[in-house]
Amino acid sequence: MAVMTDAVSLPAAAARARRLPFARWSGVALLWLAAGYVLLPMFAVFLYSVATRWTSNVLPDGYTLDHWLAAFADARFTTVLARSIGLAVAVAVADVLLVAPAVYWQRVRNKAIRPVIETLAAIPFAMPLVVIAFGLLNVTGTFAPALQGTVAIVFAAHVAVAFSFVYWAIDGAMAAARVEALSEAARTCGAGPIAALLRVVLPNIAPGIASGAILAFGVSFNEIALVQVLVGSRFETVQLYLLNMLKSTDADFNILAVMTAINFAVTLILSVAVVYFNRGGATSGAIGGPRAKS
Repeated sequence: MAVMTDAVSLPAAAARARRLPFARWSGVALLWLAAGYVLLPMFAVFLYSVATRWTSNVLPDGYTLDHWLAAFADARFTTVLARSIGLAVAVAVADVLLVAPAVYWQRVRNKAIRPVIETLAAIPFAMPLVVIAFGLLNVTGTFAPALQGTVAIVFAAHVAVAFSFVYWAIDGAMAAARVEALSEAARTCGAGPIAALLRVVLPNIAPGIASGAILAFGVSFNEIALVQVLVGSRFETVQLYLLNMLKSTDADFNILAVMTAINFAVTLILSVAVVYFNRGGATSGAIGGPRAKS
């Protein structure tokens, strides 16, 4: 019987072996095609930002760094860039400080609040940002008119919108690390709640916290609808700067290309960082399982 099974399986194995090279090379070709589709616009924008003149040829007629130097010598350009980065960092920190304790509490102490938190996390996905912005204007106009047109309302709106991304990243990390079992094991060994959280739970969910913070940074850095409706040009961010430059009749499109290239680079770096930390989260989750059992 074993001989018959081997006789039948050998042609199938040979067929699979013949298909493997084609599958591997077709996968590589698709990967390069997708990479080209994503990277080609970024490369074209970068070339335009360093082009002296680009009219009738496939590539620029010459190259220069004058546009980059002029852009960073422009006070409006550097202010907008620093302002956007500062706002995005503040939003990421606030979201992590707000979400991480809440998710830990609902997993370890009070599972009844989980549906409430999940519903809150789904709202930004279900509701257009413009609707959220006009809702905030209506509410603050009635109850807190002093907040209208201030940075505080933009900050609060970005924290609320980025909350969903941070919640799912940290919740997934806590599920992979099995924080309930980790906390119980730490308390059994004599650790207090704070010590268990700081010395046992946080190291195991660090990749999820990092992914959530990066996603919150990216959401705030690339958001435009809330900023435009809530404060407009009184608090110009990178996205609003790009929009205003495109609408301007005397815009310097080479400097616009510099800001767009920086925007592309920030988004690409954030995407790569999220993938890297998610791989770290999967590894820590795999390690967390056996630890919890022991």
